[in-house]
Amino acid sequence: MTNANKEDNMTGSDEGRTAVKPGLFSNGFSLGKILLEGRAFLALIVIIVVFSLLSPDYFTFHNLVTMSSHVSIYALLAIGMLLVILNGGIDLSVGSTLGLSGIIAGYLMNGVNLKAMGITMFPAVWVVVIVACAVGALIGVINGVLISRFKVAPFVATLGMLYVVRGVALLITNGLTYNNLEGKPELGNTGFDWLGFNSLASIPIGVYVMVIVAIIGSIVLNRTVFGRWLYASGGNERAAELSGVPVKKVKVWVYVASGVCSAIAGIILSSELTSASPTAGNSYELTAIAAVVIGGASLMGGRGNIRGTLLGAFVIGFLSDGLVIIGISSYWQTVFTGAVIVFAVLLNAVQYRGRRKKQKPSATPPTTTSSNLAPPPSAPELEKTAG
Repeated sequence: MTNANKEDNMTGSDEGRTAVKPGLFSNGFSLGKILLEGRAFLALIVIIVVFSLLSPDYFTFHNLVTMSSHVSIYALLAIGMLLVILNGGIDLSVGSTLGLSGIIAGYLMNGVNLKAMGITMFPAVWVVVIVACAVGALIGVINGVLISRFKVAPFVATLGMLYVVRGVALLITNGLTYNNLEGKPELGNTGFDWLGFNSLASIPIGVYVMVIVAIIGSIVLNRTVFGRWLYASGGNERAAELSGVPVKKVKVWVYVASGVCSAIAGIILSSELTSASPTAGNSYELTAIAAVVIGGASLMGGRGNIRGTLLGAFVIGFLSDGLVIIGISSYWQTVFTGAVIVFAVLLNAVQYRGRRKKQKPSATPPTTTSSNLAPPPSAPELEKTAG
C-alpha cells in the first residue's frame, strides 16, 4: 500500500478523521470526549436530580407523564428541524405552521358553511388531521422551492413564511380563538380531543405520536437511500451533486417533512387545549433549534441524529417545567433557557472544531520558482513509483 493510500484510509471518513484528531478526540479512552458527546444525556440526568431534590413532586410518575406530554410538542418540531439542519438549512416557520395547522383544524371542527348549498359540513376527525397535515406540507413545499429553485437564503425564505403563515392564521380567525373543539356526537365529529388529551396505559397519545415519528425519522436517516443523500448533501452539497445526488429534491422534501411535523405538533397541541389560537407556537421555532443543537447536531449540516434531538427536547422541556414547579419567575426561565442554548452552541463548536480544521485547506501554499521546478516524471518512472 502506498503512502497516499495510507493517508486516504486515515482521513477518508468521519470515523477515520476522529481517529487521528488530537486532544479530546484522540485515539483511545478520553473522558472529555465521552462527556462532550453525551452532554445531552448527562444534562438531563443533572436536571432530574437537581429538581427532584428541590421539589418532592418533580420526580413522580404523574409529573413525568405531564412533562413528557409537553416535550412531545417540542420533539415533533425538533425532529422536522433536524432534517432541515442536516441539509444545511434552517426553518423559522415551524412555530407559525403549528399555529396555522391548529387553526385549520379548529375551523373544520366548527363546521364548513357552504352557502351556495345551504348546508354546513362537519368533517370527521381523520379528515381534519389529513387536511391540517396537507397544509403543513404545502408550506414546506413553498419553503423548499424558494430555497432550492430560486436560491433564496433559508433564513430569509423561512422568515418571510413565518410572517405570511402567522398572518393567514390571524386573518382566518380575525384574531380570535376557536374554543370547544371536542365535537358533538350528533354531528359525527367527536374524537379530536382524544389525540392530545386522552391516554393509553396512562401515557398521553401525544407521547406515542412522538415515538412513532421518531422511529420513522430514525429509519429514514439510517436505513434508506434518502438518508444517505441527506447526510451527503448536508456535508458537502457540491460534491453530493457531482456524485449524482438529487440535492434539490432532497432540499424540498426535508422542508415538506418539517412542515408535516409542525402540523402534527399543532394538531396535538390544539387537542390538548381543546382550542386553537392563531398565536400558538410563538417562538417555538427557537425552541426547536435549541433542541437540535443541544442534541449535538452541527448547524453547518451533515451531522446529527434523532436520538440526540429527542434528548435535547427533553432537556428543554424538563428544565422549563422544573423551573415552573419550584416557582422561578418566567423572566428567569427565559434567562436560564438562553444560557443553556448558548452553552450548547459553544460545546458544538468545540466538538466540530477539529473536523473543520482537518477539512480546511492550507492558507499559505508553498511558493515555487522556475529554478526549483523539476521536470515532470516520465511514464516508466510513474509506473515504478506506483508499484
